Formats: sequence, structure tokens, C-alpha cells
Amino acid sequence: MPVWELSSAARVVPPARPRKLAKVPFVELADGRLQGVVSSGSDAGRVYVSSIATGTYAFACSTNNNRPCGGARGSFCNHIRALVGEAVLQYGAERVARYLKADTGETPGTETDAHRLVALMTATRPAQGDTSAAAPVFSRFLRHLAYLELEPTTAPLPEMQWFPPTRTVA
Repeated sequence: MPVWELSSAARVVPPARPRKLAKVPFVELADGRLQGVVSSGSDAGRVYVSSIATGTYAFACSTNNNRPCGGARGSFCNHIRALVGEAVLQYGAERVARYLKADTGETPGTETDAHRLVALMTATRPAQGDTSAAAPVFSRFLRHLAYLELEPTTAPLPEMQWFPPTRTVA
């Protein structure tokens, strides 16, 4: 068994390119959506939870307390555009396009930028989607923030102890 499998720490895949976390502190490809938390441009104390559904590009954007985004009326708002841009930096444009099932018409390995990806999705006239995913996304974001406050250690985290032991280490 490899040594890393005996650790409670997970390997982290480095971002495709470095990104600044001030505007979009949390972005993930999960639950059939590109989703994340985007800071408000006008209020430092407000964040938006934005998402785009895979395949349909149905979008949703609301504050962390479920108030709808004023800019997401019939089209992608600036929060969603920022989310796509940061996802491209984090995961690479090819991976984001593949996850969202966006046919860019390019050969694999050709870098599609965020602007072209947004243009491709908005050309399909996506509908506004359900905002019910906002609470779980924001909850995962807060949990990630809590991990940042922990002191670095190699000791197991108590909340990760639910994994069944696969091998006893003597």
C-alpha cells in the first residue's frame, strides 16, 4: 500500500494557472454543475452563489441568504461570468468545457478561453435554473474556510474518522 494512502491528507491537484481568490474564493465542478461563491462588486460583506448546469447551461445566481441576483435576468450576470473565468483558471478551459458538455468545435488540446465558452453557452439562450443548490454550495465553501483556520498537522482530523480502517499500522 502506498504511504500516502495511510495519511488523512489528500493530494491536491494544482490549478491550471494561478488565480486570485478575492473575487471568486470558491469554485467547483460538482453535482452536474459548475458552481461557486462570488464576491459582490458593490458590497464587501455580500457574496453570491452562482451555478451553471451541465448540458442545459441553466443558470442560477443568488446571495447566500437566497435573494436573487439583480443582474441574472434572462442572461448570465457578471457573477456567473466571473465564475466561468475562475473555473477556467482553476481547471483549464478544456476540462470546464468538457464537464459542461459545451461543444467548442475545437480539437482536443486547443485552449478555449472563458469569453468564448460564455459566448457559446449564452448563444443557446439558457433558462434561469433552480437556486436550491445555493445552500449546499455555500455550506461546502464555509467548511473549506474552516479547514484554512486549522494549524498544519499530520494528525488525523476527527471528522474524517468515519472512514473504515483498511489496514492496521503497527
